[in-house]
Amino acid sequence: MFSSLKVRNYRLFFLGQVVSNIGTWMQRIAQDWLVLSLTGSATAVGVTTALQFLPMLLFGLYGGVLVDRLPKRRALLFTQSAMGATGIALAVLTLTGQVHVWHVYLAAFAVGLATVVDNPARQSFVSEMVGPDQLQNAVSLNSANFQSARLVGPAVAGVMITGVGTGWAFLFNGLSFIAPLVGLVLMRSRELYVVERAPRGKGQLREGLRYVAGRPELIWTIVLVGFVSTFGFNFPVYLSAFADDVFHAGAGSYSLFNTLMAVGSLAGALLAARRGTARLRVLVVGAVAFGALEMVAALAPSLWLFALLMVPIGMFGMTVNVTANSSVQMSTDPAMRGRVMALYMMIFMGGAPVGAPIAGWITDAYGVRAGLAAGGAIAAAAAVTIGLVLAKVGNLRLSVGWNRGHPHVRFVPREVQEQLAAAA
Repeated sequence: MFSSLKVRNYRLFFLGQVVSNIGTWMQRIAQDWLVLSLTGSATAVGVTTALQFLPMLLFGLYGGVLVDRLPKRRALLFTQSAMGATGIALAVLTLTGQVHVWHVYLAAFAVGLATVVDNPARQSFVSEMVGPDQLQNAVSLNSANFQSARLVGPAVAGVMITGVGTGWAFLFNGLSFIAPLVGLVLMRSRELYVVERAPRGKGQLREGLRYVAGRPELIWTIVLVGFVSTFGFNFPVYLSAFADDVFHAGAGSYSLFNTLMAVGSLAGALLAARRGTARLRVLVVGAVAFGALEMVAALAPSLWLFALLMVPIGMFGMTVNVTANSSVQMSTDPAMRGRVMALYMMIFMGGAPVGAPIAGWITDAYGVRAGLAAGGAIAAAAAVTIGLVLAKVGNLRLSVGWNRGHPHVRFVPREVQEQLAAAA
């Protein structure tokens, strides 16, 4: 489960990200709560989320082209420094009482601009640290790292917001970027796996798009992730509205929802680390379960039942995330990985500018229960549809039978299905 941590460079990267991710989650909670406090509008929270992910939607592919050309370690030193400076600037504005909602919008957009390069660089840099044999494990541990920080960050943010205010959470996040910067500086260059960088040239963006379009296992995985992230992952909108409008609770309950979801997400990431391969059927089943559970949670009559449902929602949501990420990385040639991961992250994160305002509008107009149920229904329907498409592309058929007294449902090649039918 933890085999990739034996690699020194990855271990430094992992430890630095633990500290930084805690700060990131603290800022997310503080940012959403500050916007809700300043405006009283779920739509404004959705706009903040949209602005943070809008640059990825607009410029994500160009970020991937840059990442394939640049030394990834050097690029990460720049982007991590920029995000840390943004957190400190927002902290100063908040602590001095000068913050307005447009400041938060601007900070969210600035972080989004840095993310355009930072995300594909971090994703593709993993393979340079651990090599192809440990890639699946390292990707899963990265997700477990992020979700472990999610257990700590929201809880600390809830206490900090209640006790001393949101500004200190922003300050912690800004200073937390010192840890990954130190880790990057201490890495041994000679122990990194050499990956040939793409030379500067014309048509590299189109080349990346053609590469993905010609690979069904890539394009349909990315399409599914797009539907799930756009309509199902709008938790900053949903959870803040459930805490404030449905259950009439405070920041502590909002943090509780995020913490319990992180428990499930951490379990999903660790289970993915134990699996040796990223199977597309796991991706499809996980997405269907994720959407169905969101529809169930939308009907939860009590705060505690809703909170408990966050655990399996987090687990299946992380199963979708890790399986898709690992599958895309392992199916992509190293020279194309920056552009492919940029497209993947553009769809995964860039769906928020489309989905978050829609989710906020539905929440304000029809109630948060309707918004969450609609998001889950779209995610589940997309998973079923794309699962059938992948089965057709792979020349598969559904096989239903019994195995040792238990029902057995799976996709098998058409030839196997015809042999089973003939034997029957």
